[in-house]
Amino acid sequence: MLYQAYQAQADMMASMRGLARIALQGFGQVPPGVADHGALRGVTAGYEMLGRAGLSHERPPFGIERVKVGRREVAVREEATQVLPFGTLLHFAKDTTVAQPRVLLVAPLSGHFATLLRGTVRTMLAEHDVYVTDWHNARDVSMEHGRFGFDDFVDYMVRWMELLGPETHLMAVCQPCNATLAATAVLAQAGSKAQPRSLTLMAGPIDTRVNPTAVNDLATEHPLSWFDQHVITRVPFRFAGARRRVYPGFLQLTSFVSMNLERHVSAHWELYRSLAQGDDAQATTTKTFYDEYFAVMDLTAEFYLETVQRVFQEHQLARGTLEYRGTLVEPRAIRRTALLTVEGERDDICSPGQTFAAHDLCPSIKPYRRRHHLQPGVGHYGVFNGRRWERQIYPLVRNLVLSNA
Repeated sequence: MLYQAYQAQADMMASMRGLARIALQGFGQVPPGVADHGALRGVTAGYEMLGRAGLSHERPPFGIERVKVGRREVAVREEATQVLPFGTLLHFAKDTTVAQPRVLLVAPLSGHFATLLRGTVRTMLAEHDVYVTDWHNARDVSMEHGRFGFDDFVDYMVRWMELLGPETHLMAVCQPCNATLAATAVLAQAGSKAQPRSLTLMAGPIDTRVNPTAVNDLATEHPLSWFDQHVITRVPFRFAGARRRVYPGFLQLTSFVSMNLERHVSAHWELYRSLAQGDDAQATTTKTFYDEYFAVMDLTAEFYLETVQRVFQEHQLARGTLEYRGTLVEPRAIRRTALLTVEGERDDICSPGQTFAAHDLCPSIKPYRRRHHLQPGVGHYGVFNGRRWERQIYPLVRNLVLSNA
């Protein structure tokens, strides 16, 4: 009943947002001199805040139409290289004849859409041929497509690396780092030609026993059965994935917001003030962030529960006990792939040391082909978005790719 209760509230809020938007259209007809009155701006700002209240369950657009390659701008178009039930291999094709290294960017499957990496993609596009794992919202995937668990995630990674072929570089951000390292090991153990030339792991939970965060503590303070009983629910009949057991995106967002509630409340108060004072630039920046942050997707119950168990409770990859399709996963088999790990000094989701642990698991990679970077002064999102990502972290990724092309 959890999802049904949420959906009933969401429907009610949708009606209220609709009324607020109608009111805003009415205020848009007010003459400029009157509309600029302070009191009226405050009322208008209030209606806009009401119109924004609520979550979206649709993937926002990447919106990357052009990028500068060398000295000229070129058009960018999104092409679906392969569409599978639970995800699309998305290619950002460019109108250029310049040969660029091919990179598969593995987006998190943790409650937000792949567009959370919009800034990461935009930065990479100038000098790389970029592909992204565009995961689908589980509530929109029919039951006829079956389950999607941790091994299925690894399946997708292996399948897409084999499709892209040799000379592809792999880069994972946050949650998928564990499964992506596992997929790289699976390819290495099989002697596949599709082994990535380089592997970049950014702020991901390779070993959550190291310097555990509040997120890690939550995952270990209850048995797996508790999560099954308290956070797993079924998709309502009105959606394509009706009756599928899922971990709803709205629950994941609630937990993230509660971790930094004061900051989010303050941000929305500042947004109201910006709207009321006519500071459009600042208001646009805040709205853009929350449009993305409040766009949520559901995870299949099996993927969520298996991730909690394998990654956060039993630490299977770190302990050397992780199995994929009945075969032990052995990261020490990785020899041909260069490794870069990146962490944020102030990351309160995946703390320093958890991603670095990948180096201990991959002793067969030559020391000169391994590197770790701890970025001072950034939290979780600063590792892959923003100025420090662009100016200090991205150059390290670029150099790794170029030196292993």
